[in-house]
Amino acid sequence: MNRSPFHATRWTLVRKAQGRGEVARAALSELCSIYYEPVLQFTRRWCGDAERAKDLAHGFFEDLLGREKLGAADPAKGRFRSYLLAAVKHFLSHRRERDAAAKRGGGVEQVPLDEAPEPGVSPDWEREFDRAWALALIGRALDSVGLEMRAAGKGAQFEALRPWLDGGPAGDPAAAGEALGLAPTALKVAIHRLRQRFRQKVREEIAATTTDPEDAADEFRHLVEVWVTAAAETRSG
Repeated sequence: MNRSPFHATRWTLVRKAQGRGEVARAALSELCSIYYEPVLQFTRRWCGDAERAKDLAHGFFEDLLGREKLGAADPAKGRFRSYLLAAVKHFLSHRRERDAAAKRGGGVEQVPLDEAPEPGVSPDWEREFDRAWALALIGRALDSVGLEMRAAGKGAQFEALRPWLDGGPAGDPAAAGEALGLAPTALKVAIHRLRQRFRQKVREEIAATTTDPEDAADEFRHLVEVWVTAAAETRSG
């Protein structure tokens, strides 16, 4: 029987973060750095203020670091991304209730986050969170491929062929081939291999966020959609 190619690297990090001491805090800090941008995007959509969003995002991660709240995270429950989004919603809902109580000077009124959006915020916060998560994940995969190439002494090749990976303006085959001293056929082979490695890195990043192969396959399809949309926006922008 073939073994599944999917693994639980990120959930391993989560398990470490569920403990106590320096190792746990280091693991939690790494998780926070990975997911900072999606959380920031969500808080920005929630409050409509860039500076306040930064304060809220920092407050959310400080809350996780200070209170060790990752104990409820469980790989059997699905994707870590989904868990983190629910945690952000809870944090913001609690913050709104606390601020409202402070203004009233009394008790706390329960205001469900999904039922009471702040003025100026559209209802598609989760889509924005997912998009930021996808782009951050793709960026990590791209960085990982770059590190590998540079370690192998192929940094110049990576930079020359990167336009065929990062969704920006299309690369110039003639210029790339001349810079690398590759004939057109050899250049096509090099691009194909780099794309394969990049695709594998993306799958590894996805696999690190869920223990379910079906979830991972769904996440990959979602990433492809986001990547195509982002690339189109970059070209038209």
